[in-house]
Amino acid sequence: MVPALAFALVPDSPASARPPARLQVVGIGNALVDVLAPAPDTFIAEHDLAKGAMTLVDLERSAELYEALDGAVEMSGGSAANTVCGISSFGGRAAYIGKVNEDDLGDVFGHDMRAVGVEFARPSGVRTAYPGIPTGRCVIVVTPDAERTMNTYLGVSSFLAPSDLDESVIADSAVLYMEGYLYDRNDAKAAFRRAAEVAHRHERLVSLTLSDSFCVDRHRDDFRALVADEVDLLFGNADELRSLYLTESLDAAIAKVRAECQLAAITVGPDGCVIVTPEAVLEVPAVGVDEVIDTTGAGDLFAAGFLHGLTIGADLGDCGRLGSIAAAEVISHVGPRPLVELRTLKPHG
Repeated sequence: MVPALAFALVPDSPASARPPARLQVVGIGNALVDVLAPAPDTFIAEHDLAKGAMTLVDLERSAELYEALDGAVEMSGGSAANTVCGISSFGGRAAYIGKVNEDDLGDVFGHDMRAVGVEFARPSGVRTAYPGIPTGRCVIVVTPDAERTMNTYLGVSSFLAPSDLDESVIADSAVLYMEGYLYDRNDAKAAFRRAAEVAHRHERLVSLTLSDSFCVDRHRDDFRALVADEVDLLFGNADELRSLYLTESLDAAIAKVRAECQLAAITVGPDGCVIVTPEAVLEVPAVGVDEVIDTTGAGDLFAAGFLHGLTIGADLGDCGRLGSIAAAEVISHVGPRPLVELRTLKPHG
């Protein structure tokens, strides 16, 4: 873990001899195209879906669900991709590293990312190296209670390897943000470790989002080791943190993460978030909304607001408030990306 975290949290601090970062955040994750559609709860039962969870599916199952839905909307997605798009919406500078193929959905993904100002370069030679493995997609069923049920075909995105990393971009970003959803293959695990090594060598901050309690269940030991060895800033929600530390109590999980990580930002639904450091636990209330329409992307956009605040030198309470502002915007409509420029929602003064 980088020993100079105190100045790493403040961009371009005079306490550091490192060169200024050109980018605020670089995200690494599963590059997916989201397919979102509303559906009644009966759809969940009829298709034997695990409501509220992210379930990995094969290409045939993904196509079956897609055909069964009406009124689907396609857009570039993926958890870390949503976060860096949120950074850009706040007026920040961000980049993204992920694997898509040279197909129509790969074109959609790259176009959407660059259109909102996020730097993204599609890895070369993917079609030759992975013939027949298309760009990944996530079929997201949004039920009337605003819960989202995700059915993800990872496609070529899961084959991200250390050779796919643009180390110059990582070195030039104040924060490295890594998506837990990607952590299934050994090559991806090696890519996370390599990316963290590069970031720390250049005195940058390393962050990880736990992504989903089911994801934590699959990789608990590896996540615990990664958090203890490499992660400066951990994102997750209460369920994910309890799963990580195998506790029934959130307070007990917070006590454990305080011993392993220098900073954690844990969302607690409508109660807002809890910011954890070795010295203190700070509770920040949520920003209210008139109606919750779709919770897709809430955690991703919370991370965007928090990281934006951190990289402009805001105090931790203000970082939490910016995260809550971004999350409130995204849950007030269908889809995981903001519909208004988040920079216009920032409080003044």
